Amino acid sequence: MIEFEILQELEPNAEILDIIKDYDYAIKNGKIKHLKTTNLQFIEPTEYVITKPATLTIFEYKLNEIANKNFYIKEHHQKYNLKEIKQILIKLKI
Repeated sequence: MIEFEILQELEPNAEILDIIKDYDYAIKNGKIKHLKTTNLQFIEPTEYVITKPATLTIFEYKLNEIANKNFYIKEHHQKYNLKEIKQILIKLKI
């Protein structure tokens, strides 16, 4: 049987929460998990699901990339950084 150990709970980004507070949304906290009896780690991203005014699913990954694009929008099939995500969410209000 496969057993995981949760190493860390990933908290939602405070800046994004401040922007989406006026929307209808749901959040699923991310996790960093370790597969027991191996040295493998898995990252479950923090998931922001906005349902109104438009449907948008944003995944936030805990990464140390050179491009620094920790966010992925499922509907756009593209990676973004925090500044770009803020702009997209602000445009969603209009």
